[in-house]
Amino acid sequence: METTQNTEIDPARKELAKQYEKIKLIVNVTESILSFLLLLLFLWWGYSKNLELLAFGYTANPYLALLIYGVIIGGVSAVISFPIDYIFGFRMEHKFGLSNQTFGGWIGEKFKGALVGGIIGAPIAFLFYWLLSGYELWWLYLACIVWVYSILLAQIAPVLIFPLFYKFTPIENDELRTKLLAMCDKVGFKVSGVYKFNMSKTTKKANAAFTGFGRTKRIILGDTLLESFTEKEIETVFAHELGHYKRGHIKINILISLFGTFIGLFVMAKIYSMLLPVFGFQYRYEIAALPLLALIAAVYSFFSGPLTAAISRRFEYEADRFAIDTTGDIGSFASTMEKLAGQNLANDEPNKLVEFWTYSHPSIKKRITAAKEYFAQRFPPAAEA
Repeated sequence: METTQNTEIDPARKELAKQYEKIKLIVNVTESILSFLLLLLFLWWGYSKNLELLAFGYTANPYLALLIYGVIIGGVSAVISFPIDYIFGFRMEHKFGLSNQTFGGWIGEKFKGALVGGIIGAPIAFLFYWLLSGYELWWLYLACIVWVYSILLAQIAPVLIFPLFYKFTPIENDELRTKLLAMCDKVGFKVSGVYKFNMSKTTKKANAAFTGFGRTKRIILGDTLLESFTEKEIETVFAHELGHYKRGHIKINILISLFGTFIGLFVMAKIYSMLLPVFGFQYRYEIAALPLLALIAAVYSFFSGPLTAAISRRFEYEADRFAIDTTGDIGSFASTMEKLAGQNLANDEPNKLVEFWTYSHPSIKKRITAAKEYFAQRFPPAAEA
């Protein structure tokens, strides 16, 4: 078994990571608060009702009116948020040495993302409005549809959606591919392939992920990861992703998503009904009232976020332990974590409240500490003698 090796992020890089996270946190919090207040005032001052009347001035069809209303809201939001996105989504990434995108490429990706998002979201939006208009239990039926739709998207995304943004090819290193596929066979994981994708076209960050569902299951590795990490480190990353499958995290997440969607929509529907008259609305299906539901969803997500994040962090620890069980290599695990933190500018010692409320992964320092403790229990020196 491999022993621990000393790996430390460069102090200057650590300080840069803290600055990067602080700026992002301030911007995200400020933007969220301002967006919430603007939407609240948009409702309270009657501008939403005026926009609804404007939409119905062009058509008597409520679905076309909804489309017009949504396009105007989306367009105005994009114009308002563009300076912030440019400064903190494009310029800042370049300032901190994380982006490879040209301005034209950045604009193109944003436009493509909005187009794909609109195509995916439009059917759900129209179904939602149809249910809201005709059924008292609209939230129940919508929860069922959203859940089924999300499962369908999980199946088709790796083969139809992701390739719109990145190029996916089987990894070229035959020896590494053989090792990774052998790891899949060992745990009974049937995978359609192990792919790399050109993550470097947009960023210098490194990442890997489990994607797909059913026959489209695959593990994808960023080319930035394959180029910057050793084979042992890549095997560690791969074993971690397999751990999510072996420990049942995929199935558990599906169940959590199912119950979370039902509970969330139920709570939001009840609050929505209570607040409608407060804002001067008579019917739940008034197009002008829909931003109220968006506000309720934002508040619900904010307060339910820590629970979701806590569950995710627990799964990450479990996948880390599986990676150690599989590779028996704590040295490569530690160096992998340190490299990821350095390359992605991840703060390895974040504020405790920020980590509790927003981090889907434990901090790098906590992951390494927990892994070393687990390794010492799992592979004590006496067992190696």
